[in-house]
Amino acid sequence: MAYTTLYLGTIINISNMSVFESKTTVNKPAAQVYAFLADMNNHRQLMPDNIVDWTSTADVASFNIQNITKLSLKIEERVADTLVRIIPAEKPPFDMELKWELSEASGVTQAVFTITASLNMMMKMLASGPLQKLVDEETSNLASLLS
Repeated sequence: MAYTTLYLGTIINISNMSVFESKTTVNKPAAQVYAFLADMNNHRQLMPDNIVDWTSTADVASFNIQNITKLSLKIEERVADTLVRIIPAEKPPFDMELKWELSEASGVTQAVFTITASLNMMMKMLASGPLQKLVDEETSNLASLLS
């Protein structure tokens, strides 16, 4: 049975939603991690090697995933020191949301990166591995760069 929910004015079919998540700890205050993530120019440093033709501003990044697709992403929401939510700036191959959630304790930041994507069964088979690899690599790169 498929369930639907109203999310920011859009009806989403939850049964097709796939969630890819990775967590890391950064030895910096949340404000410093947030300042880095709140600028799309910095996200190039988090991306894997198969990302090419990167162009960005503070709010939008466009790039090619080699031999796969072109994407354009924009920061939709910023909540100081706790959240950066990124959505497609142009029509993507599938609906998606990228979200960085931050929490701080004793000057150390826990960062959780989540990609939620609406994937049909075929896309799920093709994209699940690369999307999980992407979230794992981005959190690992964040920890390396800022620690």
